[in-house]
Amino acid sequence: MGFITTKDGTEIFYKDWGSKDAQPIVFHHGWPLSADDWDNQMLFFLHNGYRVIAHDRRGHGRSTQSDTGNEMDIYAADVAELAEALDLKNAVHIGHSTGGGEVAHYVARAKPGRVAKAVLIGAVPPIMVKSAKNPGGLPIEVFDGFRAALVANRAQFYYDVPSGPFYGFNRPGAKVSQGIIDNWWRQGMMGGAKAHYDCIKAFSETDFTDDLEKIDVPVLVMHGDDDQIVPYADSAPLSAKLLRNGTLKTYAGLPHGLCTTHPDIVNADLLTFIKS
Repeated sequence: MGFITTKDGTEIFYKDWGSKDAQPIVFHHGWPLSADDWDNQMLFFLHNGYRVIAHDRRGHGRSTQSDTGNEMDIYAADVAELAEALDLKNAVHIGHSTGGGEVAHYVARAKPGRVAKAVLIGAVPPIMVKSAKNPGGLPIEVFDGFRAALVANRAQFYYDVPSGPFYGFNRPGAKVSQGIIDNWWRQGMMGGAKAHYDCIKAFSETDFTDDLEKIDVPVLVMHGDDDQIVPYADSAPLSAKLLRNGTLKTYAGLPHGLCTTHPDIVNADLLTFIKS
């Protein structure tokens, strides 16, 4: 574990486990979480012989609580600096939710040889917000509501999200885990309110269409069709169509936070893809 300092002086926290000679897998977390959201996957792939890396996005987790630079171009630039500092080659980049947007934005710009494959899980691309070009998107009022809730009572908002739609715990018959809810809250409250506020615009209004069209490495697009955070119909199928070498894998009935609720399913499919 350690930090890199970016060109603008921001400290980015990262974990780097396993043999430096092994193929690296880089995990990109969702909003407003941290590298800790990948604990299950990090341990699984470490035990399968991979080098596993996860960072806290600027303004999140243990990284600098930045009041500027909280947008997708800078997020991707931070990843590029991390890849350079750790000399990552032939890496697999896996992103969940906002992290999936970060992966698309980075991989489309990565230096040759840095990236072997990518995975988008419950990811925000191509674009979340509704517009004339994206009539199936979510109205801007949804994201304005996120911002208002964050400003009014961030601590309560960060209980409401995981207790309800994020993990599908609001569905009839759901097996609710208080530990998962508390861990989501813990991660969220570690980060900076300003960075989290800004990131709502980054994940909802960034158009990743050009990024997806530029990516030429194999990309696995994984999404639960009961995702209440990033609705399935306006995300995964559209991203898969835009990718040159994309594969869509849909999970019936699974929620947005499927990596946590169903790690055995997700990890097995990730391993198969990485080995293929």
